[in-house]
Amino acid sequence: MSNESKKTVASYYGALTFGTEAMRDRLPKEVFKALQETIKAGKKLPADIAGVVAHGMKEWAMEHGATHYTHWFQPMTGTTAEKHDAFLSIERDGSVIERFSGEQLIQGEPDASSFPSGGMRSTFEARGYTAWDISSPAFLMKGGKGMTLCIPTVFISYHGEALDEKTPLLRSMDAVSKAAIRLLDTLGIKGVQRVITNAGPEQEYFLIDKKFYAQRPDLVMTGRTLLGALPPKGQQLEDHYFGSIPDRVLEFMQEVEEELFLLGIPAKTRHNEVAPHQFEIAPIFEQANIASDHNLLIMEVMRKVADKKGFAMLLFEKPFAGINGSGKHNNWSIGIDGGMNLLDPGDTPESNISFLVFLVAVLKGVLKRSAILRASVASIGNDHRLGANEAPPAVVTVFLGDLLERVLDAIESGKVDLKTEKQLLDLGLSHVPVLNKDYTDRNRTSPFAFTGNKFEFRAVGSSQPISVPNTVLNTLMAEAVDELNGEILAKIEGGMSREDAILAAVREGITATKAVRYPGDNYSEDLQRAAAERGLPNMKNTPESVRAWTDKETIAM
Repeated sequence: MSNESKKTVASYYGALTFGTEAMRDRLPKEVFKALQETIKAGKKLPADIAGVVAHGMKEWAMEHGATHYTHWFQPMTGTTAEKHDAFLSIERDGSVIERFSGEQLIQGEPDASSFPSGGMRSTFEARGYTAWDISSPAFLMKGGKGMTLCIPTVFISYHGEALDEKTPLLRSMDAVSKAAIRLLDTLGIKGVQRVITNAGPEQEYFLIDKKFYAQRPDLVMTGRTLLGALPPKGQQLEDHYFGSIPDRVLEFMQEVEEELFLLGIPAKTRHNEVAPHQFEIAPIFEQANIASDHNLLIMEVMRKVADKKGFAMLLFEKPFAGINGSGKHNNWSIGIDGGMNLLDPGDTPESNISFLVFLVAVLKGVLKRSAILRASVASIGNDHRLGANEAPPAVVTVFLGDLLERVLDAIESGKVDLKTEKQLLDLGLSHVPVLNKDYTDRNRTSPFAFTGNKFEFRAVGSSQPISVPNTVLNTLMAEAVDELNGEILAKIEGGMSREDAILAAVREGITATKAVRYPGDNYSEDLQRAAAERGLPNMKNTPESVRAWTDKETIAM
C-alpha cells in the first residue's frame, strides 16, 4: 500500500489535479477569480489570462515531476487518446528552458484523418483541433517513471464538426440548459443562470487471475468465452452479491481508490456483484462531462492496478454464459446549478409543479427518441447482454413505481388541479424519494427507472464510455422541454391562466406517454407483445439499432 493509505482521504484528495486549491495557490487573485467565474458560467477561457493560467499549471505540474503535457481527448473509438509534448524549449542562444504557453494550453492540432470521423476528415484534409474543456480539471497521470500533465479537451475538425464523443456532450448540456431556463421562466422560476445535468455511472467488472485468463485464448482475443461447460456452481445460491470481499480483491480495490482519490475522483461504493468474480465501483454523482472523464479514468486506473496485482480485468459485457454480464448503470438527473434538483419532488407546491413538468418532459423525450436511446448503447458486447441474466431488454420503457403512477393517474383523471397547496401536498409527492428508495419494489428489469430523484439508465454496457448515452439523454430532454414550454405558452396565449395552462400540458403529456410507461416484468413475453401493440422500437441487435442514427428525424434534431 502507498503512503496515502496512512492518511485521511481529505488530506490528499485531488492532490494530482489542478483544481480550485491548486489554482488559488498558483494564480494571481484577479486571474483566479476570473478563471472561476469562467468555469462557473461554462464559457471559454479568455485569451488575456490563458498565459498566466498556463504558467501556473506548468509550475505546479513540474513540481510533481511532470516533464510533458498532453491534450487528453475522446475520439470516436470508445477510449481516450493523447500525444505527449515536452515542456522543453530551446532558445536562440542554445539555452534550454521549460515553457508552456497559453496557446499550447488552449489548443492543440492532432492529425484528424487517423481517427474515425465518418468521412469528415481524409489524408489530404487532415487538420483537427483539440481545445481545453475548462470545466474539467487538468490532472497528472502516473506512467512509466514519471508524471504527464493531462488537459481534458474536445476534438473538432477544421470546420468545427465534432470528431469526438465529448463535444456533442458539451453541446447537449448547453442545449438542455437553455431549454430548461426558458421553461423555468414560464413556470415562474426567474433568474436561473444555468441548468446542469449530472451523471453517476456504476461500473461493473470481472476480475480473473491472469494465469487462468492466459489459458483461455478465446477470452484473451475476444473478451468472452466461446465454448466450455457451465461451472457446477454459478450464481444459483445468490451468495456472492454483497458478500465479504476477498482480501486479494479488497487490496486491489483499495489501491484503485487511492489512485482515484489523488485524481479527485469521488469513488464512493465498492462491493461484490451477483456473478462470481464480479464486482462494482460507484462514484458520487458529478456534472455529466466531468463524470464522463472520470469514468474513463476509473477504467484506465483499474486496468493498470489489476495488471500490477496479477489480475485480468474484464469489461466485456457478457464474458461468460449462464451468469450475469456487466453493465454501467448511468444515473442521470437535471437541476439548477447550485440549487434545486428538478427531478426531486420536494415538499413545496413550487417544487412539486416543476418536478411534474420536468418528469413529463422526460417521458415525452424517451417515448419520442427511444430508438436513438437504444442506439446509444449498441455494441456487440451489449447484444449478448441485454435481456439476459438480470440485464434490461432491448425495448426502452420507463418504470416510475406505484406511487408516481398513482399520482399521474390522479392528475390525468382530473382529481387534482395543482392550484392549491393542500391538493399538491395531498398528492404525497414529498414522500417519493423515501418510498422509491426504501419501500417501493425495485424493478431491476427496467432499462430506464425512476429512483427517487433521478433516472437510472441501466442499458449502458460496462465497456462503453458514458458520453454518448448522456448526450442522447440531454438532447431528447432539451427537445422535449422546448416542446412542452411551447405547448404551455400557446395555451396562455389562447387565454388560459398560467396555472391552467401548466396543468393542461401536464395532463396531455401524461396521457400521451402511457405507451412508454411499463411497470411490469420487462423479461416477460408480455413486454414483447406490449411493445408491438404500443409501437415501441424493439431493436434486438446493433445493426438494427444503428440505423436510428441516420434517420431523418434524428439528423434534424
